[in-house]
Amino acid sequence: MLGWALTFLVIALIAALLGFGGIAGVSLEIAKIIFFVAIVLFAIAAIVGLLRGRPLSPP
Repeated sequence: MLGWALTFLVIALIAALLGFGGIAGVSLEIAKIIFFVAIVLFAIAAIVGLLRGRPLSPP
């Protein structure tokens, strides 16, 4: 999911450099939304993992 956010961020940066402000703005907003969704899903998975007694990473 973070790969998609990075992809949209790169699209936004390239569009901004080429002068396509509308596309750059939309791509940046999509990248931000996907990034925050990924952060929320990670936090939920970490909390559920802790409640079940499973470690976050293998030892």
